[in-house]
Amino acid sequence: MASIFTKIINGEIPSYKIAEDDNYFAFLDINPNAKGHTLVVPKREENKLFDLSKEEYNGLMSFSYRIAKAIEKTIPCERIGMSVIGLEVPHVHVHLIPLQTMEDIRFTKKEKLTNEEFVAVAEEIAKNFE
Repeated sequence: MASIFTKIINGEIPSYKIAEDDNYFAFLDINPNAKGHTLVVPKREENKLFDLSKEEYNGLMSFSYRIAKAIEKTIPCERIGMSVIGLEVPHVHVHLIPLQTMEDIRFTKKEKLTNEEFVAVAEEIAKNFE
């Protein structure tokens, strides 16, 4: 059965897409730790990060780097944190989170955004994606 992320990639479930290429897809987390919290996933569904081939892993990190740079240009923050936990969805995903404090990466507090805010943030980050 396809993961929720595969359904998002395939357009079966709506998302606030930032960018995609042939192999990777980036979109806003709908339950974000901070404004601009983005998920980056490989389009090929794989459960565990280190089950990716070296090429897929390096491609995911390279695409994530480009997304992180776009987030950094868009969202005022001290830095972009990265987390790869992946227990809640069996599809590799990188969390890129704008950080002000260490609390922002702990997944204990959540930011509430309206649909309009999500759309605006996604559009602004996408504009800064290179």
